[in-house]
Amino acid sequence: MVLHKYGDRLYSGVSNCLRQHLLAVAARIEAAQGLPFLKELKTCWDDHNKSTQMIRDILMYMDRTYVTQQHKTPVFQLGLDLWREVVVRQPHIHQRLLSILGDLVARERGGEMVDRALIKATTQMLMDLGKPTYEEDFERHFLAAAADFYAKEAQEFISTCNAPDYMRKAEKRLAEEVERVKNYLDESTEPKITRVAENELISAQMKALVEMEGSGLVPLLIDDAYEDLGRMYSLFKRVDDGLSLLKTVMGSHIKEQGKTLVNDPEKTKDPVEYVQALLEMRDKYENTISRAFNDDKSFRNTLNQSFETFINQQQRSPEFISLFIDDRLRKGLKGASEGDVEVVLDKVMALFRYLQEKDVFEKYYKQHLAKRLLSGRTVSDDAERNMLVKLKTECGYQFTSKLESMFTDIKTSRDMMADFKARLAEKGEELPLDLSVQVLTTGSWPTQSSSKCVLPRELEAACKSFQDFYLTAHSGRRLSWQTNMGTADLKAAFNGGREKHEITVSTYQMVILLLFNDAEELSYREVAEATEIPPADLKRSLQSLACAKGKNVLRKEPMSKEVEETDKFSFNDAFTSKLYKIKIGTVSAQKEGEVEKQETRHKVEEDRKPQIEAAIVRIMKARKRLDHNSVVSEVTRQLAARFLPNPAVIKKRIESLIEREFLERDPTDRKVYVYLA
Repeated sequence: MVLHKYGDRLYSGVSNCLRQHLLAVAARIEAAQGLPFLKELKTCWDDHNKSTQMIRDILMYMDRTYVTQQHKTPVFQLGLDLWREVVVRQPHIHQRLLSILGDLVARERGGEMVDRALIKATTQMLMDLGKPTYEEDFERHFLAAAADFYAKEAQEFISTCNAPDYMRKAEKRLAEEVERVKNYLDESTEPKITRVAENELISAQMKALVEMEGSGLVPLLIDDAYEDLGRMYSLFKRVDDGLSLLKTVMGSHIKEQGKTLVNDPEKTKDPVEYVQALLEMRDKYENTISRAFNDDKSFRNTLNQSFETFINQQQRSPEFISLFIDDRLRKGLKGASEGDVEVVLDKVMALFRYLQEKDVFEKYYKQHLAKRLLSGRTVSDDAERNMLVKLKTECGYQFTSKLESMFTDIKTSRDMMADFKARLAEKGEELPLDLSVQVLTTGSWPTQSSSKCVLPRELEAACKSFQDFYLTAHSGRRLSWQTNMGTADLKAAFNGGREKHEITVSTYQMVILLLFNDAEELSYREVAEATEIPPADLKRSLQSLACAKGKNVLRKEPMSKEVEETDKFSFNDAFTSKLYKIKIGTVSAQKEGEVEKQETRHKVEEDRKPQIEAAIVRIMKARKRLDHNSVVSEVTRQLAARFLPNPAVIKKRIESLIEREFLERDPTDRKVYVYLA
């Protein structure tokens, strides 16, 4: 027929024949009810598919010539198009198909067993008719029904479950949907149905979940519920703004908890306990991030920002962190391995990084290091140097240069004492006591006011001998004796000479005790006149000698905890102790008092001025012209590693530089500065 130019009649005849046949098929399918409906649909589809293939093979010549030339639909595709039009999109069949498939899916979600193979055959039929048919005639309705189902189920879950239970159910539902796609839907449906379930189960409920009383994010963080937190993280990661919400709530909780800690009067009474609490708090959230939040860097950034916020709300944090290091390097690391020491120092360095006023820390660290080095009470030189390396790595050479020179002074002093003793031996001289002197470089060590004190004759002579030796070796230098920083070992006899002890005391305490070799009883004023020790130091020294339980080698009348100017003191011959060597410390507050704190703060502020000026000059020299706000922001950026300069102080330093003609204001714009070469 095609050869005889009857191709059009043949094509039309085939099309009409197929249409008539499919109308009869559609009527048969429509007559079926329930599950037999899908079975009938599958059977008819299989038959139609097979017969259409046979017709295609018979009319292959027409397909190659007439269909191609006339741009008609190929025979097999014609069969598919007619099936879609006459059968699938027949209103009653289409409605029943969606209804039955939706019902089967709903029953499976409810826990019933369904004929997955039959559903798979039906969805595969729709895919064979073309992906647009699958999407328009099934998937769109499937996704809408799923959204409705999960919206209702989410409301039910959220009103009856706690957060961990809700998340377990949500996780189970999401896994079920993935499995459902694998079993009988096209793979292209997986991301779409997953997104629908995530939106309804997670996005729409995440705020309620996070804030759920008794089981939301904060209670889970408090209880270290790593498994539940991990589940929350993995679920929230799937939706937009999920992790942002977790970070915001976690950050707020950490700030609130930290603020309570740094403002707790009980905690701030003891600097070591204060810093230990900070370390434990940080460890807690570090563990949470590594074990529950997949070591997510953005959560670690939130942790760091939160700590930086509240640690700097407590002005004494730099002092307390230095005191904690001091405590650990003096006694807290005895018996610890090098690895343990490293871990403690690394953790403390993490807190140090949060400090905005690193120069204040440096001030205190220098004071505490000086005390450790001079008293020889450091646990390990390696640990001390290790700490310096960490500080240098963090803040640069300038930060630690003076600290390193302190170590150099101690080593040089040891060598000098060896030379001094060798020189005495050469001369055949012998000192009446064992003298050890440490020569400190002015400027490298914390500034100490040169304190006045009347030394015993024997010690005065020994000091004079060393001074002559030193000045001979180093002409032009000057020695200033810091008696308030020294220690002494004394031999003492009690109970009529029957009980002997070796007592380690400060230089001031030694001077006081030696007075009682020549007197039975002395008043406070007599001790003060004989020693000329500053009143505050004298009271602390007497308090340590007379009021410390188990170390009261002096008696005080009247007996009380505080030393008054009317008190009288006598040697306590009845003193007894099981230990041969007794160390008597000086009573002093571990933390600075209010006066000392103000002095340190003033010193820090004064030290900052030249640093701010140097930064301003560096910036202006490079830029030549710059407006005020740009200068302030650039100075703040450059100095942030050491401290955060106050904009008002920067302004004052700029004014000072203008007065000294380093800078000038632009005549046309007063807010712009010009560098003067």
